[in-house]
Amino acid sequence: MEIDFSMYNILIVEDSELNLFVLKEILEREHFNVFTASGAKGAFENLQQQRIDLILMDVMMGNTNGFDLTKELKSMELYKHIPVLFITNLKSPDDVVRGFDSGGVDYIPKPFNKKELLQRIKHQIKLIESGHTIAMQTAQLQEAILNRDSMYAILAHDLRSPISSLKMILNILTMSAEELNTGYGNMVNTGNDIAEQLFSVLDNLLKWTKNSLGVLSYMPQEIEIDEMIKGVVETLQPTAKLKNIEIKLTLQPGLQIFFDADIMKSHMCPK
Repeated sequence: MEIDFSMYNILIVEDSELNLFVLKEILEREHFNVFTASGAKGAFENLQQQRIDLILMDVMMGNTNGFDLTKELKSMELYKHIPVLFITNLKSPDDVVRGFDSGGVDYIPKPFNKKELLQRIKHQIKLIESGHTIAMQTAQLQEAILNRDSMYAILAHDLRSPISSLKMILNILTMSAEELNTGYGNMVNTGNDIAEQLFSVLDNLLKWTKNSLGVLSYMPQEIEIDEMIKGVVETLQPTAKLKNIEIKLTLQPGLQIFFDADIMKSHMCPK
């Protein structure tokens, strides 16, 4: 993954002018944008004025303690996401643990090795870059899902009218076939059942997409759950017959629930 380091800003918090000069020189040769501070006041001034991506933090800086300053930064919503790398003479296990406990992500002992320093810094920058990529891909995926749901809603809405007309035509044909005894009654009835099922699927798809888009209205009422189940099963019967599936129901009559009937049906019917 190629990274343009000139897009990243690094803040060095260090009270030694010599160390500041050396660190700044090393990082600027790698094309990083470098800002410096000798203590807490300067650090906050830079954070308020610049977008800082990474902080190199000394620990012992006169009246400023890098561990405490890092803990303070991590308690603030604006700055808690910024990774902090400690560069210090303190090397004991207790100091290392304290550094991580305060919110640091890495620990570089002084005197530091240039190659190791750059490797650790670039590793953190790669993590930041990966985070940006994931966030961008997530946003793109969410937009794609939103566009998909909007398309489903439009298709379901536009197809309901012709399917509704087809239902009416098949209903008329069903009555005519029964009156004329043409021998096509069973076929027309099956076509009518399939049209009913298709209309129900489209209706459920429209409700599902509205729910995904956050525009589905909720209208609860007292409903007979057994009657609703029977209606859903009747809708599914044509498909079940084609697959040689027999549906048997054992229901408790008179069982009432307080719910939105349309939403319940959309969850009971397979998508």
